[in-house]
Amino acid sequence: MKQQISIDTPFIRLCDLLKYSGAAETGGQAKLVIQSGEVLVNGEVCTMRGKKLYHGDVAAYGGAEYEVCAPSSGSPAPEDPDTAAQPNTPHAGT
Repeated sequence: MKQQISIDTPFIRLCDLLKYSGAAETGGQAKLVIQSGEVLVNGEVCTMRGKKLYHGDVAAYGGAEYEVCAPSSGSPAPEDPDTAAQPNTPHAGT
């Protein structure tokens, strides 16, 4: 069964996916299993830890599969405080 990994960015790097999903406890462990050829991406061995995975891509490691997907429409994406709506206040000098 595939575990769905929901991301709100266009891609996630393979090493980050393994850490985020809990398949690897550390970045070092993720690096080792990727470089040793233990991880498949879309059915093919991938040894590039920086490989970008996009929505719909599937990574497999240790008998588990992880599918990258967009956040479900029912759950709001985290809000970036830098781009959050600000009250409409006039700027000084205008």
